[in-house]
Amino acid sequence: MRSTITHVNVMSEPISEAEREIMEVLWRRSPRSAEEILAEVGPRQRWQEGTVKSLLNRLLRKRAVKATRDGRRYLYRPLLVRERYVLEESKSLLDRLFGGRVAPLVAHFSEQRKLSKKDIAELKRLIGELDDERN
Repeated sequence: MRSTITHVNVMSEPISEAEREIMEVLWRRSPRSAEEILAEVGPRQRWQEGTVKSLLNRLLRKRAVKATRDGRRYLYRPLLVRERYVLEESKSLLDRLFGGRVAPLVAHFSEQRKLSKKDIAELKRLIGELDDERN
């Protein structure tokens, strides 16, 4: 189900790994209360309520989430679109480590034997599609 809120397309500040955990919960389903978020990530991360609320406050300051009052609690929903976040993070990684080029990244994983037969087949399919689009 698509949200009707306006989404932020550019991150003003980077999202930390801990903040990303909260975002993943909200990207899967929102709106959510802090208690619902804690129930999902708390046991796995060994986080307490204060940790989740601190992370939510940081995300609010970064304008990655929006809070709406619901009685005595707040419900949180993402303003940052997941696809945009992944795109920005991917570009950042490529720029920092591989000069903005994809081929050296794939070569790195290939050299480390981190590509499965399924990965290689998927890469071949994608390259074929790119070739078809450019011709």
